[in-house]
Formats: sequence, C-alpha cells, structure tokens
Amino acid sequence: MELETERLVLREYSPNDVNDIILKINDLDVSKYLEVVPYPYTSEDGEWFVNHCVENSKKTPRDKYEMAITLKESGEFIGGVGLSNIDTYVGSAELGYWIGKNYWRQGIMTEAIDALINFAFYKLELNRLILSAYVPNTGSNELAKKLGFTLEGTTRQSARTKSTGKIYDTNCWGLLKQEWRK
Repeated sequence: MELETERLVLREYSPNDVNDIILKINDLDVSKYLEVVPYPYTSEDGEWFVNHCVENSKKTPRDKYEMAITLKESGEFIGGVGLSNIDTYVGSAELGYWIGKNYWRQGIMTEAIDALINFAFYKLELNRLILSAYVPNTGSNELAKKLGFTLEGTTRQSARTKSTGKIYDTNCWGLLKQEWRK
C-alpha cells in the first residue's frame, strides 16, 4: 500500500528501513512523547518494529497500517505515521506519528496525516479518528487543532513513556468524517 502527496510517499515499512529508523528516532527530543519507543533505540528495537509491521501488513482484515514517510524527490526516510486499533464495526481508528527532528515545523506531518485521514475516511470508510497527545506536547496538540480535531477531554496521569519513564496527562482529540474538510 502506498499513498502519495505533493512532497511525500507514505509506504509500508521494509527491512531496509531499520538503520534509517534508528538514525531518526534515536533522539530524546523525538522519543520523549512516544509511549512505546525506548531511548536509546537499538538495532534490535528497529528490527523488531519493522518485522512487526511487515507481519501486520499480511493480516486480513488489517487492524493497523504503519507507514514509512519518505521524501518523494529523494526517497529519504524521515518518519512514520499509522492507524492502529482499527475497528470496522465502530468505524474508528487511532492515529499515531513521529518525524525526525530535522523535519519539524515544515508542514510535512500535516501533509502526511492529511493523506492518511483521507485514506481512513474514504478508502477504509471509517467514521471517527482518535489522536492522543500528551498535554506538554505543544506540537502535536497544535497539529490536532490545525487538522480540525476536537478536544474531547484530558485523561490524568494516563500514560508513561518508555524513553523517559515520565507519566503524562493525555489530551484526547477526535475527528468525525462529517467534520473533515469543513
């Protein structure tokens, strides 16, 4: 599966991505708000993750889509985006993402998530997307607002990150298909 935007290609992960993942995610500024990503991030972590994604991509029906974000012009790997906990009966999924620090604040993640939202609503025919962002993660909370998500509440001390061990309050954002592109 592959999605293209003006500047990006979102594609399935491959074993060739392991070193690039390690290079981009092995930065505490990147991993500090990612619940399940350890720091330091080892080659074993990268290999496990890619193998996990490859195995999940073979499932039918799929309950998640994990996609590598690459620059269209150069093919350079720069981050990841995905849908998880896909529930076709309810019509919902959770949205997650990360990007290498050198690519922050360039509109790249907005572009990638925009493509994934369209895929979720119009290809998978989902009705609701959920995005969780820790309260101090201003970048993710601003991105949720920018994309039209509605803040539905905050869960207190609801998550601990593997990279730092810190416990955070989590903002829960939701987007309905009928709200998308209004």
